[in-house]
Amino acid sequence: MRIDSHGQAISAITSPEIDALAINVLGPIPLPLNMGGEQIDALWYVAVRHTELRAVEQLAARLRDLGNQNLFAELSSSMAVNSVLIIGDLAKAKNPLVRVHSNCLTGDVFGSQRCECGPQLHAALHRIHGEPEGGILVYMNGHEGRGIGLWAKAATYILQDSGENTYQANRSLGLAEDSRDFRDAGALLLHFLGDRPFRLMTNNPKKVNELKEMGLRQFTTEKHVVGIGDYNRRYLSAKKDWGHQLDEDDLTSGSCDHDHD
Repeated sequence: MRIDSHGQAISAITSPEIDALAINVLGPIPLPLNMGGEQIDALWYVAVRHTELRAVEQLAARLRDLGNQNLFAELSSSMAVNSVLIIGDLAKAKNPLVRVHSNCLTGDVFGSQRCECGPQLHAALHRIHGEPEGGILVYMNGHEGRGIGLWAKAATYILQDSGENTYQANRSLGLAEDSRDFRDAGALLLHFLGDRPFRLMTNNPKKVNELKEMGLRQFTTEKHVVGIGDYNRRYLSAKKDWGHQLDEDDLTSGSCDHDHD
């Protein structure tokens, strides 16, 4: 299906103006998850901007014509494909639990302790699964390092090891402190939830403000603090100073917020 920035289904034949914000959604795909030995049955949807998908399809056609199918792996670098995981019977949910999670290779996949992304991702899925009404996890691709990408993120780690905090390191590279775009997440939540209220697990005011700008008003926020440790305490302190809804107790309680949240 294809949806517009308001989450409404639209025709496959659209104008260039609409195409700019149109999102293609593929699913549902049954996706059984094993989270620390707990079985979580989810429905998986993948979503990508129509303009990005169209450009990749054109590139794929050229590669086929040239006989360069071995280069198809490079197509993935041209698209930010987001995921939506629906857990439980969303049709019956009156106030579901929602997490919009920015991707983090080092934390989500490698288990890095420089951030708490992996624990926060797993905790969100467990919390949603434990809810009688279930909920949604929106996994945002292209948000690595608050939107600067994996290479630049690695460079900021070197700067952080030299004494800069995470925001200073971004600025030293001439990059924004947080360049992530949550508009696609807003459109997807509008599509799957409509105007229903929901509870958003986040400590990040930027995320809250951008979702409200997309027209999502009927939601409350719940702190999502998990995974604090000696390797990320200084990082979290910088986020607190930047405006994240974290208290001093959060930084000493053995739990923490998300490296990209």
